[in-house]
Parts: sequence; structure tokens; C-alpha cells
Amino acid sequence: MTVNMTKGQAISLEKQGGGSLTQVRMGLGWQAAPRRGLFGSRTREIDLDASAVLFAEKQPVDVVFFRHLVSDDGSVRHTGDNLVGGVGQGGDDEAILVDLQRVPVHIDQIVFTVNSFTGQTFQEVQNAFCRLVDETNGQELARYTLDGGGQYTAQIMAKVHRAGSGWQMTALGSAANGRTFQDLMPAILPHL
Repeated sequence: MTVNMTKGQAISLEKQGGGSLTQVRMGLGWQAAPRRGLFGSRTREIDLDASAVLFAEKQPVDVVFFRHLVSDDGSVRHTGDNLVGGVGQGGDDEAILVDLQRVPVHIDQIVFTVNSFTGQTFQEVQNAFCRLVDETNGQELARYTLDGGGQYTAQIMAKVHRAGSGWQMTALGSAANGRTFQDLMPAILPHL
């Protein structure tokens, strides 16, 4: 059963029958919004990029994004860069896989961001979502949908963080500006 998350909501990453999840996929999907013009509506390709920043005690220690597809320890993996998006029907345009059992014990938070590398704002994006999937069986666990566009070029989407002996996911949905994850670091820090 999918939980439709609201901004700030946290869910436990425990399996319904007990036990902890072992592998999750953070999926990102979007479509270009049609633009009305003199000769009708048209769409322009939008290049959004998903990133995962790994933190240890509020300090960034690694990042996974389109230029560094696998974390140094191998526990987090990006499936590849999608330059146009467009699935928008619930499928993932970009995905980041996290093997929760392999995440080193000193990593206590993984923050997922999305940014417009080409600098287009979210006013030009529609049907954007972030979802968490149990990678062992393909079951969608949680979905966070971006409502409405705005004059920003990035979102701090969600974070997965340690909670006792397990993990939790928190939907953040915080608007930011920046073309890369480096540009977003000042906006990420208040969410740690």
C-alpha cells in the first residue's frame, strides 16, 4: 500500500510483516509542461537531475549523481542520467538505488535532491514526483508529488535517515535554486 506523503511527513521503513527493508529505490519522474504561444502549445525538453548526498553527523561525505553514479562504498547507485524526462505516468525517469544494509554505519542521513541542470524553473515542469520503492519486490511504499510550479530550479525532495536500529523517510519538498547539488548545500543543511 502506497503512502501519499505530505511535506514534512515521516514514515518508517519497516516491512508491513515485520523486519526492515534492505534495498530501496528513490524514483523521480516528471514531464515538461506545455507552454502556450502564439501558434498553440508546445513543450520544451526539461533536464532534471536526481542526486543523493550522504551525510555523517551533518557533514557531507559522498554524493551520487550523474557524474558519480556509485557511492565510494558501493551502497548507493544512480541508474543513469535522463536528459528529457517525460514518462510522467508513474514510471521513473531517474532512479537512485540504496542498499540499506551496505550503507556504512557512520552514514546517518541520505538527502535526495532534484535540480534543473539547464536552469529551467519548475513552472515548466508538470507531474513531478519522488517515490520510494521496495526494490526486493517492486512495491511502491511512498510517493511525494510536487504540486504546482514555481520560480525555483531545484527541490530538496526527501531524506532517508537512521531511526534507532532502522530507517525512516521524511518528505521535505523544499524549493531551492541551483543547477547542481553543490549549489544546493546551503538549502540542504537546515533539513539535517
